[in-house]
Amino acid sequence: MAELHHECGIAAVYHFDSPTPARLAPSAGPEQVSRLMPRLLLDLQNRGQLAAGFSTFNPKRDKLLDTYRQIGTVIEAFRLNHQAKYDSIMKEYAGRAAIGHVRYATCGQNDRSYAQPFERHHGCKWKWFSVAFNGQLANFTELRDALLTLADYHLTRNLDTEVIMHYLSYELRKDDRPDLVQVFRNLSKRFDGAYNLVYLNAMGDMAIVRDPKGFRPLCYAQDGPLFAAASESVALTNLGFQSIQSLEPGEMIVIQDNMMRIERFAPKQTPAHCFFEWIYFANVASTLDERSVYLSRARLGKALALQEHSLGRVPLDDDTIVVPVPDTGKAAADAMAYELGVPSVEGLMRNRYVGRTFIEGNNRADRVRVKYTPLREVLAGKRVLLIEDTIVRSTTLKSLLHHLRERGGAKEIHVRVACPPIIAPCFYGIDMSTVRELFAPRFMHGARITEEEQQAMARELGADSLYYLPLEAVAEAVGLPEDRLCRACLTGKYPTPTGDKLYQLALMNRNNGNSNGRTYELPTSVSVNGD
Repeated sequence: MAELHHECGIAAVYHFDSPTPARLAPSAGPEQVSRLMPRLLLDLQNRGQLAAGFSTFNPKRDKLLDTYRQIGTVIEAFRLNHQAKYDSIMKEYAGRAAIGHVRYATCGQNDRSYAQPFERHHGCKWKWFSVAFNGQLANFTELRDALLTLADYHLTRNLDTEVIMHYLSYELRKDDRPDLVQVFRNLSKRFDGAYNLVYLNAMGDMAIVRDPKGFRPLCYAQDGPLFAAASESVALTNLGFQSIQSLEPGEMIVIQDNMMRIERFAPKQTPAHCFFEWIYFANVASTLDERSVYLSRARLGKALALQEHSLGRVPLDDDTIVVPVPDTGKAAADAMAYELGVPSVEGLMRNRYVGRTFIEGNNRADRVRVKYTPLREVLAGKRVLLIEDTIVRSTTLKSLLHHLRERGGAKEIHVRVACPPIIAPCFYGIDMSTVRELFAPRFMHGARITEEEQQAMARELGADSLYYLPLEAVAEAVGLPEDRLCRACLTGKYPTPTGDKLYQLALMNRNNGNSNGRTYELPTSVSVNGD
C-alpha cells in the first residue's frame, strides 16, 4: 500500500586494474566507471525517492574520495534530464570505484544533509571514508546514548548512519592500516538489527557488508574486471551482468590491492529475511536469495484463489472482476483471476508522475484522489474482488474504497489481502514503529484472526467483505522455511533481543496511550547488549 515505505537502497561499482576495459564498462573508460552508478540507482528507485547520491574514488585527483548527494529522485538528483549538467557532475566526480544510495526516510528530515553516502574526512587515507546504509539498527538508542556520554562526541543528525559512521571511525583509530574484516566483526558485536552497508575509503578499499540475519537483500556480480553490488538483482541484470549471486548473511566482500575476496565477519546463524521484500518492497523483476519476487507474488495469488473457492462468498460470474491495487498487487491479482476463471482488469489507474512531496502536502482524501483514478467504464455495476498486498494503517484503503464506489460505480467491493494481518511494529527498516498506528490489532483478540473480526474490519473500511491469507501462506509463497524469514510484524516474535524488548515497550506505550514513532526509548531498567 502507499502507506508503507522502505528505508533505502545501496549499490557499489569497482573497475579493477586491467589491460583491457570490462565489457560492461562505460564508453568513457574504467576511470569513469562511476557513470554506471546513476543507472544502478534508477533500478533501486522503488526503495527510496527522497534523495540520492554517490561517493567516488579517484587516485588522480586531489580529492581522492569525493561525495555528491542531493534531494529528489535519481533523475532529479543527478540531473539526468539535463545533459550538460549531468555530464558536469559525472566529470567532476569521475572515478574507478563508487558507492551509491537512494533514500526513503523513516526518521530524520528531508534535506540534503540527510542524503547519503556520509563522508568522513581525514588526513590519513584509510581513516578517510564514505559509508551508505540500508536498514535500521534496533539498538540505535543505546548506541547513540553511549556516544553522547563521551564528552568529545556530538551528533548533528538523529540518524543510524551517523552513529554507524562514528563507530566506524572509532574502529579505525589506530595508526596501522586496519583489517576491514576485523573492523566489521567488532561492530557486529555491538549492532542489533538490519544493516547492509557499502564502504569506500581514500585508498580505494571497498567493503560490502550484509548483517548476520540478512534482513535486507544484497547481491553482487563480476564480469571480467568489473564488479558491482546492489540491494536488488534487477539493478545488476539491467546493467548487463549475467551471473548474479546473493551475499550470505554475516558475510562481506572486501576489495583491496586490486583483489576481491569474500569473508565471514560474524558467526553463522539462522537468517531472518524480511518476507515483505518478496510480497511488497522489491522490484517484481528481482530475484532475492534465489527466490523470484514475481513468482512469490503469483503464488500468493494462487493461494487467494484457493481460499476464495473454499469461502464461496462471491459468485464467479460475468459480473465479477479482479482488480489489483497498483502496482504491487498486480502479480497476485493476475494469478488469482486466472485460477478463478474471471477477468483481471486495471480498474484503478495510478498516476506515476505525481511527485511524492506534492502528494504528502495534502490530506489523505486528496492524496488518493490525485494518485488513483477509478475507471468507471470498467467498474460500474461490477462485483469487485480488490486485491491488496497488505493493510498497515488502513487510512488510504478506506478512502480508496469510497472512491471505487462513488467515482467508479462498483456494485460490491470484496477486499482480499495477499498477506496475513500486521499486528506488530517493525524495528528493522520499515516505517511502522508503534502498535497504535496499525489497523489489525484494533480488532484482533487472539493470535489468529476470526471470521467475526474480518467482518468487523470490512464494516470499518466500507467493504462488503474482507479476508486475509493465513500466516503459513507467506513461507509457502516465498519458498523458504518459516524459521528463515522475519515475520515479526505478523507474529510479534522478533529475531533479535532488542526487537523483543522494543515490542514490549511498544505494547506498554499503546496501553498508556503513547505513540512516539521512531523516537522510541528503552526504559532504563532494560539492558540491551546488541548481541
